[in-house]
Amino acid sequence: MKLVAAVYTLASVAVLTLMVMRPPVQISNTATTTTAATAPATVTNQTVSAPAVPATPVATPATDSAVPATPPATSNKPAPDAKAVPDYAREQRLASEISDAIMDGEVVSLNDGTQNFMGILTAAEQPRGAVIILHGRGYHPDWEDVAHPLRTGLAAKGWTTLSLQMPVLEKEAKYYDYVPLFANADKRIDAGIAFLKQKGIAPVVLVAHSCGAHMAMNWINTRGDGDIAAYVGLGMGATDFEQDMVQAFPLDKMKVPVLDVYGEKEYPQVISLAAERQTLMQKAGNSNSKQMVLPEADHYFKDKGEELNAVVANWLNSLPL
Repeated sequence: MKLVAAVYTLASVAVLTLMVMRPPVQISNTATTTTAATAPATVTNQTVSAPAVPATPVATPATDSAVPATPPATSNKPAPDAKAVPDYAREQRLASEISDAIMDGEVVSLNDGTQNFMGILTAAEQPRGAVIILHGRGYHPDWEDVAHPLRTGLAAKGWTTLSLQMPVLEKEAKYYDYVPLFANADKRIDAGIAFLKQKGIAPVVLVAHSCGAHMAMNWINTRGDGDIAAYVGLGMGATDFEQDMVQAFPLDKMKVPVLDVYGEKEYPQVISLAAERQTLMQKAGNSNSKQMVLPEADHYFKDKGEELNAVVANWLNSLPL
C-alpha cells in the first residue's frame, strides 16, 4: 500500500507540473474603445467590456483545435448556383410585415437581376461613409437582434446604413440549402454598393452576420474586396450539424481591415474556428484588423445590441478611411 501511495503521489506531482508548465493563452482585456494594432502583421484578440458588467477574458482556442482552413473535398457538398431561386414570396411577406413599422429609416427597392428586393436606408446627419448590413439566415433587414441595432446605432455614430434583404428560403432550410443562393447574394451586395455610389456616399463598409457572413465571404471570393473599405464579420463560421463549410475563409487574401467579432457564448464551431480566422488575418498583414470577444453574448447577440454597436462603431471610427 505504501508503494501504491508513493506512485500516486508522484503521478499527481507530474500532472500538476505539466499544468504549470503549459503556456497560457494571452488575450488583452480592454474597454469598448479599440485602438489600432502596432505591429504591421499582428491581429489582436480582445475581450470587450459590456457597460456595468465586469469583462470576462475569454481564451482564444488553441490553433490545433481549429477546423482546417480548406474544407475537405466531398462530392455531395452544394455550390453557389446562378440558377438557384430564393423564396421571393416569403421575402414579400416579410417586407409587408415590417415596412409600415419602420420609423427611423427609408424603405428602398433594389433589384437582384430578376426581382426587386427591399433595403432600408438610414441616413447619418454628417456621414463618415456608409455601412451595408447583411442579416443572418432567414431573417430580414430590420431584425431586432442584430440588423436593427446596427442600422440605427451606426447611423447615430455617423455612418449611413443600408440594410439589405438577403435571399431567404422556407424556415426549415439549413446551411447546405442556402449555399446555392450565394450567387444571388452576390448580386444583392453589388446592387447595394451601386446604390450607395449613385448617392455619392463613400467609403463603403460591409458588415455581415452568420449566414450573411458566409454570403459576404463568397462575394469576396468571387469579386475581391476592391469595392469596400473595411469588413466586419459577426459570428463567422456557423453551419448546421454535419454540414461543413463549403468554402475556406478568404481572410488571408483581403487587403482591407477586418473586424472579427464573436460572443463568449457562441456556437462551438464559431469559437473553434477563431484561431484559424485570426491566423488568416495575420497572414493578410493589415495592422488595423482585430478579433474581439463580446462577453456574455450568444451567436445572435441577443440583448447586446448596444454593446455590439459600440464595438463596431468605435473600430470603424478608429480606421484611417
